[in-house]
Amino acid sequence: MAKLMSVHHLALTVTDVDRSVPWYVRVLDLEEVTRREEPDTGLRKVVLRSAGDEFSVVLVQHADTGRRGFDERRTGLDHVAFRVHSAAELAEWESRLAEFGVSYVPVAPSRTFEGSRVIVFRDPDGIQLEIWTDPQL
Repeated sequence: MAKLMSVHHLALTVTDVDRSVPWYVRVLDLEEVTRREEPDTGLRKVVLRSAGDEFSVVLVQHADTGRRGFDERRTGLDHVAFRVHSAAELAEWESRLAEFGVSYVPVAPSRTFEGSRVIVFRDPDGIQLEIWTDPQL
């Protein structure tokens, strides 16, 4: 049987793509590649891509924007974790988050994956995002 290779894209529901897209572009250094709006349904989608085309993040805004904010305790998405190659790169991301005024939990050892280190922060809708590095082999 063919094995899964990687994640192609991640789609996140946001309350306002016009607010979220600039944040993801600025803070996570993603590039907007396409935008689609369906006036009949009110659906709006923006595809953002990482440098090197490693993955895409799709921000989706549904017509029902009056919903409650993100809560990882409800069934569905708990958080999203991005990986970097080294502790030095993780430190660069910590500096970047500070530079852009993003509130975050400083680099700390993972309680889930022994030897890994992680930074935790949230997007404008409160979706928990993390940047990880695994132990160097």
